[in-house]
Amino acid sequence: MAEREQRGRGRRREEREETPEFAERLVAINRVSKTVKGGKRFGFAALVVVGDQRGRVGFGKGKAKEVPEAIRKATEQARRQLIRVPLREGRTLHHDMEGHHGAGRVVMRSAAEGTGIIAGGPMRAVFEMLGIKDVVAKSTGSQNPYNMIRATLDGLTKETSPRQIAARRGKKVADILPKRENAPAESSQVAEEA
Repeated sequence: MAEREQRGRGRRREEREETPEFAERLVAINRVSKTVKGGKRFGFAALVVVGDQRGRVGFGKGKAKEVPEAIRKATEQARRQLIRVPLREGRTLHHDMEGHHGAGRVVMRSAAEGTGIIAGGPMRAVFEMLGIKDVVAKSTGSQNPYNMIRATLDGLTKETSPRQIAARRGKKVADILPKRENAPAESSQVAEEA
């Protein structure tokens, strides 16, 4: 009896550990050197973006003597630093926003369905790991991948959904969103008046 219970608990724990499946993307890898008395010691620095492609994303950096170890360290750090971003229809951003970190500046805009990810290098990795399918983004500052990713995540943390705004104001979501039914009627009335 006790053996069955232990087996059951073990299975549940294994299932829980396997369920959060994260995709990872290696953004940059640098060879770094340290000058010592006998010459130079080389190591590697890795920058990794991790996400579940359903609204959670994080980045991490790791340094080690070997490339696989640096990537492993970066991935672990990225999983510890995940942030949740609300997505509209599970494919794009709710509103346009800017983000910055140091000299890195990025502008992100929501896009119509079918637009795709229009963004460069490190920003594209963040959007793909986040699960965004339609977005237009531009980096207008530093081209350093570390600063670009931090600036992108800075902008994404400012993202708010209509549900969050409604809760903050103490209203319903329907009261906040523009009414689409009246829009065609109003445009026809304006046309008649002209």
